Amino acid sequence: MAAGATSGSRGPVRLCRNHDRYQLNSAIIVQYIGFEAKPLTREYTFNVREAGQEREFRLNIANEAFVSHRASYQDAPGICALRLQVELATYSNHPPLTQYDITGTELDSYKQARLPKRGRKAQQNF
Repeated sequence: MAAGATSGSRGPVRLCRNHDRYQLNSAIIVQYIGFEAKPLTREYTFNVREAGQEREFRLNIANEAFVSHRASYQDAPGICALRLQVELATYSNHPPLTQYDITGTELDSYKQARLPKRGRKAQQNF
């Protein structure tokens, strides 16, 4: 799969809305393997096991997102895990791609969902 491949024409992926629930098959195991720092991105690797088969997924976050504080190094694996969960649930645990780029919109959605309720309301008034 080519670097930079994304989820295609489904539109933006919303990671953290409270009313969005994604059901994963309970027979799969998702394991965070680690990350690799690259010149323009940090690549996070996950292994998904189901019925004796293993697949590897790589999710990328641009280094600029960390420098500009849109993402933290601490939150990055969780951000990627949520995106992978969405892809697995959307495609019945068999997404067509194995590499995804986390977008600025997804980072903003993740950050917004973790603000205290008072902070969310205050930001929405601006």
